Amino acid sequence: MSSILACEEDEIAMKGEKEPLPELPWTGGCQCGQVRYTLKEMPLTLYACHCTECQKQSSSAFGLSCRVRKAAVEVTGETASWQRPAQSGGTLLAIFCPRCGSRLFHERAGYSGDPDGATMNIKGGSLDIARFLEPVGHIWVKSKNAGTVIPKEAIIHEGQPEDYSDMVAEWQRRHGT
Repeated sequence: MSSILACEEDEIAMKGEKEPLPELPWTGGCQCGQVRYTLKEMPLTLYACHCTECQKQSSSAFGLSCRVRKAAVEVTGETASWQRPAQSGGTLLAIFCPRCGSRLFHERAGYSGDPDGATMNIKGGSLDIARFLEPVGHIWVKSKNAGTVIPKEAIIHEGQPEDYSDMVAEWQRRHGT
């Protein structure tokens, strides 16, 4: 029976039909379950990052980033972090589960688009509702994987955008936030 359901879901995806986003709150967590979190308000935006660091971090063609206000996220369980220079300048704080290593969040310091540090990114694949997520934009496309197809309606940035206002506006237009 599960293979029939999988076929039906694939058929829906192939037809281009989209399911509405689930109601809030949204939950997520790491692979082992030691860290869990709740997102209490709609994200500011959702985008795919094709920088080489996100490719390495996700072991995939891109990383999915759900930009949120820090105050809207409640975390339970122990997290650990490490810092690295961001390709675009500034510093990126990578937050993960110390038990299983799953990356859950990242924060950027020294970024002009968030001078007071009020936002963070949830790694999209860590959300329990990840299958409903469709990015409105793609950044760092100059380093995207050759086989990655970007929808024609997506907002595209060759590198790091100075601000995310175009992607925030598009997310709000699509989801009425």
